[in-house]
Amino acid sequence: MQFPNYENLAKQIDIQKKAIRETLARYQTPSVPRSVWQMVNTLVPFFATWALSVYTFYRFPYWVSLLPILLTAGFMVRAFIIFHDCCHGSFFESKTANDWVGRILGVLVWTPYDEWKHDHSVHHATAGNLDKRGTGDVPTWTVAEYQSKPWYARLGYRLMRNPVILLTAVSFYVFAISHRFWLPGTGRRERQSVIFTNIGLTALVSGLIWLVGWQAFLAIQLPVLLLASSGGIWLFYVQHNFDGTYWERQPKWDFYQAGLYGSSYYKLPAVLNWFTGNIGFHHIHHLSPRIPNYYLPKVHFENPVFQSVRPLTLLRSLKSMTYRLWDEERKMMVGFNVLRNKRFPEGGA
Repeated sequence: MQFPNYENLAKQIDIQKKAIRETLARYQTPSVPRSVWQMVNTLVPFFATWALSVYTFYRFPYWVSLLPILLTAGFMVRAFIIFHDCCHGSFFESKTANDWVGRILGVLVWTPYDEWKHDHSVHHATAGNLDKRGTGDVPTWTVAEYQSKPWYARLGYRLMRNPVILLTAVSFYVFAISHRFWLPGTGRRERQSVIFTNIGLTALVSGLIWLVGWQAFLAIQLPVLLLASSGGIWLFYVQHNFDGTYWERQPKWDFYQAGLYGSSYYKLPAVLNWFTGNIGFHHIHHLSPRIPNYYLPKVHFENPVFQSVRPLTLLRSLKSMTYRLWDEERKMMVGFNVLRNKRFPEGGA
């Protein structure tokens, strides 16, 4: 398995930084017609498939409802990408339009807009930086950190990084429960965002239960939320946890290397690219989050510098679930099996 030589990459990127900035700047102006159309072709089928799920729930065996439920979850993921673009100020030129569309969509995707916007901005500013982990990212420990922790902390980390738990209990918890609260030290605007999103959700859920009944609501919304949240967490995980990714300590950390080589080019089939709003072109998104999602493929295919990134295929991405720790000595993601050859500190297990 070949991993990047970061010293050579650093030299190449330093030479190209100005050209990369100038190239990316050409794609940063959103198109209002395209943005509006994307909202239409996402939200109309989202509501339509949700309604179809209700219709089939009351007239056919439950398994018939699973197809429209799956489609609804897919449209929910796509709605989250629009919400995500609004957080970056890239969906409309108007800040006001981005903020209010984002806040309304935040209710539909169960995520407080201003709080998530803050945390996600921190993620973009610190991705790949070993000294600034912990906000808006999937927790990743180094091998040395894992070895230094007490047994119960290591157990918790193992459970959290287990793919079955990560893509079910953890993902559902994040969207259904964790987003309902704020952490100590959260700013006033972010706290208000949580409060108003919860109020909006309460009104939405109450209205739907009154309209379709609590049985139909739970039978439809629970699997939709589970599937959509699992898909979202999977994308977020695999876009930074893959063979050849980038992590560095602050003195050597570089924004451009973290963007190009620490964020994957997830090469998905066309239909999955559509449902995920082209977020697979994550290497470009991290270099310039002000580029609307519908321009990301264009940026990639029109500029050879971005095509130099090794694609992460669906098959290769499955192996990402075996990567649990960052090995600072070898500068690579590794699995827990590497610990068999590592000695624990005195008192460890």
